Amino acid sequence: MADLVLGISAYYHDSAAALVDGATVVAAAQEERFTRRRHDPSFPAHAVTYCLAEAGATLRDVSAVAYYEDPALKFRRVMASYAGAAPFGFAAFRDTLPEWLSWKRRPEQTIRRELAALDPGPGPGFGLEAVPEIVCRRHHESHAASAFFPSPYESAAVLCIDGVGEWATTSLWHGRADRLEPLAELRFPHSLGMLYSAFTYFCGFKVDSGEYKLMGLAPYGTPRYANLIRERLIDLKPDGSFRLDMRHFAFLRGQVMTGRRFEELFDGPRRHPESPLTEREFDLAASVQQVTEEAVLRLAREAQRRTGETRLCLAGGVALNCVANGHVIREEIFDGVWVQPAAGDAGGALGAALAVAMEGGAERAHLGSGRDAMSGALLGPAYRDEEIQAYLDGAGVPYTRLGTDALAARTAAELARGKVVGWFQDRMEFGPRALGARSILGDPRDTGMQSAMNQKIKFRESFRPFAPAVLADDAQDYFELKQESPYMLVVADVAAAQRLPAPNSTTDADTEAGPRGLDRLKIHRSTVPAVTHVDMSARVQTVSREANPAFHRLLTAFKAETGCPVLVNTSFNVRGEPIVRSPEEAYTCFMRTRIDVLVLGGFLLLKENQPPWHEDADWRTEIPLD
Repeated sequence: MADLVLGISAYYHDSAAALVDGATVVAAAQEERFTRRRHDPSFPAHAVTYCLAEAGATLRDVSAVAYYEDPALKFRRVMASYAGAAPFGFAAFRDTLPEWLSWKRRPEQTIRRELAALDPGPGPGFGLEAVPEIVCRRHHESHAASAFFPSPYESAAVLCIDGVGEWATTSLWHGRADRLEPLAELRFPHSLGMLYSAFTYFCGFKVDSGEYKLMGLAPYGTPRYANLIRERLIDLKPDGSFRLDMRHFAFLRGQVMTGRRFEELFDGPRRHPESPLTEREFDLAASVQQVTEEAVLRLAREAQRRTGETRLCLAGGVALNCVANGHVIREEIFDGVWVQPAAGDAGGALGAALAVAMEGGAERAHLGSGRDAMSGALLGPAYRDEEIQAYLDGAGVPYTRLGTDALAARTAAELARGKVVGWFQDRMEFGPRALGARSILGDPRDTGMQSAMNQKIKFRESFRPFAPAVLADDAQDYFELKQESPYMLVVADVAAAQRLPAPNSTTDADTEAGPRGLDRLKIHRSTVPAVTHVDMSARVQTVSREANPAFHRLLTAFKAETGCPVLVNTSFNVRGEPIVRSPEEAYTCFMRTRIDVLVLGGFLLLKENQPPWHEDADWRTEIPLD
């Protein structure tokens, strides 16, 4: 096991650990799934322990530990930013400096101590001596490595777009075989991610977790502020490079994203979180989404021009903007686009490990197979049926055990009856999307399913769209996809054959006379209304037998039952919680919500057969809203 490299992202957002053996991804998981703290930034002790256990290894078997960014370079950027904003932002500087003068400048020392404490020992080399060399990679190098090395491409342009790492906010790379060549970068504070986060904050959502809400809100509005954004906030060049007018932003000065100038520009103060959404928020979301897509398209064209490649790999937080990804694909700038499923900071742990492994001579053994090296992103913990049964029996929970085909057929029948199913199978997903291992599923043909799942199960805003999972072989019958989308990171339009005519020509949602804002939810636009957004789009997941056999089997059974190869697929959690990891967490979520059926491995549980559920306190008041 001398080729094992452990990757770590920690201390800022969404800590994670990943373990690679050469260029083969062995395991990867986010710390939040173990601690139940959403976007947990702490040292990923549980995730590291899991990764080592999955490989049957200890720290003594690991050749190197790779940290996902360069702390010394980041310290210089933070200090330079505060100095440049002086005297504004002194309070933030005062609060932050002690941490930077202690452990944040040298997190590798903290990592060494944390790893030493995890080592199970005993024996020679126990303790600090058992910790291998810790290597720091640059933040965007980690993103680029996570995007290119697991991709199915021998060579590709690689584009990384996020908020900020050390200095880089956007970077272009050329990936060829076993190496990455940096070509160009844009630097902080000029950041497409920060621009999008500023509007996330201004619209009343939480930065670093609410950006996907803003993306989902955009189709409800019209981009009437887009020209104002172009004229006053961002100077966007034909090659995709840009500069922000920092006079309108406040993130250099303190703990908020926007201030008075932003309010003057966009018709009043920031929306208070949890207050009603107005037409302004819809239009702001539509406007910044349009400008973001324009910037990403220009960057993609420049990436193709600079590299001459016909393939593109994407990573960084902005790569989770699946609407922009879909736009790049529709424009056919490249023949193929591959997005790292853990495109945010969690994926940096994997990228850092791969960068070190490739530098050490690892080979990308998956090339030539036509598949990527992410194993369908199913890289987290799994539970055997024996473990699940032990939990169920110990808890006194009634269940039915079924064989694989019978389980799929019975679950499909329950879904066809309008039941909502919690689906827990195989290894947990790595990244923000549930992909059929820790999912909540429903019938997409049900006109009431979107509202019911949002309000009675997920306990979240009514405007939030749900994604379809579709059999890969049937995807083009339902969606205008130009390539597969296994990681639910591409938005495509619903196919014309599935669209329904507008109720009448004078109330079409796209006319001035038609419904506006959230009233557009009431229009049924397709044969799969629960997964059709108000602009006739869907965030699609294509499911193949090779990547996810159990989920493919269920979709096949649902198609046999109903003629429809599509299911609503959303993450197995409620608002404010991480996705469930264990059978106990899945059962708790099942009982707290109006999920009707729970499938845990080979076991099927019906809500009506369960004993009464009691908790001493209202759990919803204990979970921070995101």
